[in-house]
Amino acid sequence: MINMTEFAQRRAKIMQQIGKNSIAILQAAPMLHRNHYHEHVYRQNSDFHYLTGFNEPDAVMVLAPGRTDGEYILLNRPLDPAQQTWDGYRAGQVGACTIFGANQSFPIAELSKRLPELCEGREAIYFLNGNDLNFDRQLLTAVEILRGKIRNGIEFPQRFLDIRPFLHEMRLIKSPAEIDMMRRAGEITAEGHIRAMQACRPGLYEYQLEAELTYAFIHNGARAHAYTPIIGSGENSCTLHYIFNTKKMAAGELVLIDAGAEYEYYAADVTRTFPVNGKFSAEQRTIYELVLSAQQAGIHAIKPDAVWADIENLITREITQGLKDIGLLTGDIDNLIESRAYFPFYMHRCGHLLGLDTHDAGPYRVDGKWRTLAPGMVRTMEPGIYISATIPGVPKRWHNIGVRIEDDVLVTANGNEVLSAKTPKAIADIEAVMADGHKTCPA
Repeated sequence: MINMTEFAQRRAKIMQQIGKNSIAILQAAPMLHRNHYHEHVYRQNSDFHYLTGFNEPDAVMVLAPGRTDGEYILLNRPLDPAQQTWDGYRAGQVGACTIFGANQSFPIAELSKRLPELCEGREAIYFLNGNDLNFDRQLLTAVEILRGKIRNGIEFPQRFLDIRPFLHEMRLIKSPAEIDMMRRAGEITAEGHIRAMQACRPGLYEYQLEAELTYAFIHNGARAHAYTPIIGSGENSCTLHYIFNTKKMAAGELVLIDAGAEYEYYAADVTRTFPVNGKFSAEQRTIYELVLSAQQAGIHAIKPDAVWADIENLITREITQGLKDIGLLTGDIDNLIESRAYFPFYMHRCGHLLGLDTHDAGPYRVDGKWRTLAPGMVRTMEPGIYISATIPGVPKRWHNIGVRIEDDVLVTANGNEVLSAKTPKAIADIEAVMADGHKTCPA
């Protein structure tokens, strides 16, 4: 768990960065209503959570550096015993201060009244620009109210600035507590993938493996998937974001599972590919080992000061060379890369940032140059090869072999740590896990 002291330290750092003459105002995620009687499980906006740890809807956070009555103000729902009978616990104004560390708390219904008061005398407002247009209009309205009092000597914000450059740079480097959450998310995700491997057999539907994953995630304390899981067998393994998960799996096919648990708001993102019947064919083994070799080279390259684009280029070369070695590409390796001859088989990048979001906050280029890695950053490493039956000129024996292998990698002071290392990925380990599952859970 992230303690309240760490949230307070984050707020203090943001206030230092925006300066004493500015104010930061962030809105919580709205509650999504399915219909009049049922609601989705609530998930807080990641930026709002990062600064507050407050996980209720209908809330606004204000950071006002140097404010006499307190720098951290939370506007949130008041206690309402009648409504709590239906919806459960609310922090209320007292809880916002005593539990979540706010210096002051006001009912959210007072937002339109409080915003002009809080913005008075500030030069700039930092906010999540464009995140919610209605909320943006509320901020503009507050400033217009102050503008109308200009003859009284009232000073008001002249600039509206996006807080993301400061906030997302902070989110990029994970604290020890955040790393613990992500390590646990990786462990839970491993439990899910192992359970799916053990349950897999011809005749099951893809969604039945999704059910195994979901059981393992929730059973181990992750209340949600970090993203919609991909369970693609046969030709579906060659569709990058296939999420229907409805096909009946058949012997001789591979199944690609891209699924990660979210634990205490922190995401894992792991992909494993394995044979439906528990044994890789010769062609499947060849492609799998090619992808695994590329992935291991990519992981080895993850270390402090490594350039993001250099790792991408390394993976592209590994994949292209492998495709040439097995005869699916022919020609000079540099020409093949320059002409992107690999693209029908490998059409995505080899990784992304990971944290509170599956595709986490933080720019990939800084001042026009690709970012270098630093300790505390977490990224995925996920090369793949997808040989769709629709690619012209490919021998049939390679058709519908889609392989992606993905792990979550923390940059450390001396190299890296694979946070998802407990998920089997060597061919021998996968086949052993599946064989064990067939013994304990025979068809």
